[in-house]
Formats: sequence, structure tokens, C-alpha cells
Amino acid sequence: MLYLVLKLLHVVSVVLFLGNITTGLFWKAHADGTRDPRVIRATMEGLIGSDRWFTIPGVAAILVFGIATAVLGHYPILHTGWILWSLVLFAISGAAFMAKVAPLQHELAKLARAGAESGSLDWDAYHVLSRRWERWGAVALFTPAGSLVLMVLKPPLPVW
Repeated sequence: MLYLVLKLLHVVSVVLFLGNITTGLFWKAHADGTRDPRVIRATMEGLIGSDRWFTIPGVAAILVFGIATAVLGHYPILHTGWILWSLVLFAISGAAFMAKVAPLQHELAKLARAGAESGSLDWDAYHVLSRRWERWGAVALFTPAGSLVLMVLKPPLPVW
């Protein structure tokens, strides 16, 4: 029974984590469409807060419940291909988020804050940063989505 509870908590954590990332993309696109620096500022600050309250704790919950489930289920983590490669994809996502997405979010929020205060956003600079954020955000979203696929399908993958 404990195995199933841990597995359930792991799956719920994944759903909340991926849902938060996905809705963040939606809200940023929606805010950008308004071309209102005040709306963009509020949205970027909301995304940063959402990461603090949901994304980062979600990462911890996914890892804790996932590893506990694997251990309790007697899965050798580094010798089970679908688990190993899911962890690799998840690590790539985390690296992209920490090194690129989060700093870009802060830069976008800073630009939007300045635009809201002055009444004029530097759209050229904003679009350059926004395109980078979208590219790195895609990496941060699609790699854990790939992990989800591997976890569900459990394909026979090589290990080292």
C-alpha cells in the first residue's frame, strides 16, 4: 500500500509541476498580447512567484516520491533505463531553468517594471529576451514531458 501511495504522490507532483510550467507559457503569451507593460510586469512577477511556490517544491516532491517509489518497488535506479534517462531529462530541465529561464524571467520582469513606471517598454530588448526565454522554456518544458513519456511507457533503454 505504501508503494501505491508514494506512486500516487509522485504522479500528482508531476501533474502539478508540468501544469504550472505549461500555464506559465499561456499567461506570458496572454500578457504579451496586451502590450501593456503593467500587465506584463504583473504576469512576470506572478510567474516568478509561481516558480518559488510550485515549480521548485514540485521538483523536490517529484524526486523524493519518485526515488522512494523506485526504492520501495526494488527498481535499481541507475540500472533501469527508463528511470535513468527520465532523471537525465529532468536534470537537463533543471539546468535550463536555473541557468537560463529563471534569470531571463527576472530580466523580463525588470524591463516590464521599468516600462510600467515610465509608460514605455523597450519592445526591442523585451522581444530579444522573450525569444530566449521561449527557447529555454521549451527545453525546460519538453524534457520533463519526455520524462513523463518514459515513465509511462517504460521502454527498454540502455544504461551504463
